[in-house]
Amino acid sequence: MVSRRAQLLEFAVLGLLHEGPTHGYDLRRRLNTALGPFRALSYGTLYPALKSLLGRGLIAESTDGVGSGKRPRVVYELTASGKEHFADLVARADASAYDDDGFDVRFAFFARTEREVRLRILEGRRSRLEEDLERVRERSARHRERLDSYTAALQRHGEETTEREVRWLTELIDAERRHPTDPGPQP
Repeated sequence: MVSRRAQLLEFAVLGLLHEGPTHGYDLRRRLNTALGPFRALSYGTLYPALKSLLGRGLIAESTDGVGSGKRPRVVYELTASGKEHFADLVARADASAYDDDGFDVRFAFFARTEREVRLRILEGRRSRLEEDLERVRERSARHRERLDSYTAALQRHGEETTEREVRWLTELIDAERRHPTDPGPQP
């Protein structure tokens, strides 16, 4: 069984290689940018993932000139099977697409995602957050008198952060319905 983190990494690697061939260092840099600063990606994680994708025939490797260490630089690119597999992955809108770990990665590749799938993911994410927010508020109301001021402040911060994300998602959903190719909120 492949871990959730490995599945997300696979999705992101295939998504970036869908944009064109690249070498490992650049792929790692672009993955760190796409996945965000809190998901630092080491070569010890990237290269086993690349080896797995190579073994499954989803990517191919070749050498391209000389790298900085005077060795040929290995370049990775999608195969036809890799493009097809990425298309299958990007078309999915199951719960893993809008959970805490998967949403950011999926969102990073929304430009390659069909409108209806984007809407299902955005709506699923918003619904999940609204349910979580309601549970937190109910639990908070029951235990408010037992919370110290720091814990209460942290809880309020969490609620406010979630409320902001729900508003942002609502704006994205509304914009998506108005202008499917421009997800920015309208003034």
